[in-house]
Amino acid sequence: MKYWGYFRSSSSYRCRIAFGLKGVAPDFVPVHLRLGGQKAPEFAAVNPQQLLPALETDAGDVLIQSLAILEWLDETIPTPPLLPSDPLTRAHVRGFAQVIACEIHPLQNLRVLAYLRGPLAQPEDAVQAWLARWITDGLTACEGLLARRPVTRFAFGDTPGLADICLIPQVFSAQRFGVDTSHLPRINAIYEQCQLISAFADAHPRQQPDWEP
Repeated sequence: MKYWGYFRSSSSYRCRIAFGLKGVAPDFVPVHLRLGGQKAPEFAAVNPQQLLPALETDAGDVLIQSLAILEWLDETIPTPPLLPSDPLTRAHVRGFAQVIACEIHPLQNLRVLAYLRGPLAQPEDAVQAWLARWITDGLTACEGLLARRPVTRFAFGDTPGLADICLIPQVFSAQRFGVDTSHLPRINAIYEQCQLISAFADAHPRQQPDWEP
């Protein structure tokens, strides 16, 4: 397999965690988002959307969008499972993951921030207020969803899964953007628990070959 990603990309981070949990190591192709590597013709030929991540399977098929990649991994490498077997709990996990992947993450995406700073000419304090508003609202919703459930080591049980794979990169992003998460005890406890697992620790942006301070 071949995997296109970027150390700071939240969606790439999700895939790295899943690769670690599933015990696979695709060949890594770095795409430097801040230098516009996603717009290069070579990558546009891989993913016409010009977004990360992308994964080429052993059969040569190219998959895009992190949630689709994660579900494909879970269906083709079923152990350890990323989704629970119970249909109702599985729906809850997918809903939690989508709060992050579909509601929070798109509003902090590099191209959105570039549009705010560029064509819309927003000052930096307005951009930071934008980030704080949407990340805080989204993670507060996630905390509320977790509060409905019994306390467990991870978001939906005592083994990590899709919800944790989406949550941990989002907490990292909150930290990177200086967004306060001190009011989110369940999320913070899960974040610390996940750091004890090599698949999560090894997927951290600072551990990537394309890391830049």
